[in-house]
Amino acid sequence: MPTHRRISLILVALLAAAAAAFSLYTWIAMSWSYSEGERAGYLQKFSRKGWLCKTWEGEMLLSSMPGAIPERFAFTVRDDKLAAQLSAAAGKRVVISYAQHRGVPSSCFGETEYFVEKVAVAP
Repeated sequence: MPTHRRISLILVALLAAAAAAFSLYTWIAMSWSYSEGERAGYLQKFSRKGWLCKTWEGEMLLSSMPGAIPERFAFTVRDDKLAAQLSAAAGKRVVISYAQHRGVPSSCFGETEYFVEKVAVAP
């Protein structure tokens, strides 16, 4: 019987260590940014999506010249205040500041690796 108890304790310790390592990796991935920048374009789509983990996901159309085919830029918003600002700016030209977090282990944090930190409606 002591052998079974020892094996159970080892399994529990391994599971706890794996959970702690996963939590540490997630914290590092969300705290450290790979790149930061700004993008300007027209807010085309913005919605709250997900089965279990609901996240704010958006899409902007970036156009460099009038008449050119616009490039799409997908992004994620974690802050509800920023989400409200973006919802009010649907269809308008906006400038967003973002941080790129690479290696985020789950889509529960967002579908993209670009997380919006600041929003401004362009004149």
